[in-house]
Amino acid sequence: MTKNKVSADQLITVIIKGIEEVKGEDIQLFDLREIDNTVTDYFIICTGNSNTQVGAISGSIQKMVSKELQDKPWHVEGEANAEWILMDYVNVVVHVFQKSVREFYDIEGLWGDATITTITTA
Repeated sequence: MTKNKVSADQLITVIIKGIEEVKGEDIQLFDLREIDNTVTDYFIICTGNSNTQVGAISGSIQKMVSKELQDKPWHVEGEANAEWILMDYVNVVVHVFQKSVREFYDIEGLWGDATITTITTA
């Protein structure tokens, strides 16, 4: 958990940088602040092409956030099978999916009321 107060904007920027570092794809930022009864302010969702890449994206995010912001996730799930890894940074929750799992769970459809920003990579 965080020792220093890290802004959501700082955290989002570093998380996206961590995803891009290992070529995560289809990155989307969901702003959930205007939706009643949500457990977090933001979702960041991205896709990896294999278990190995999904694990690498998760590792890259955690490493960059730790290094640049001295923060770590409150909770991480799914690292064992690396089909869907969830990293909970309290006000920002990151979902790293394999493509077929992302399509199956359709988080975009479930949270369609959110303001969704697609992040374009260079």
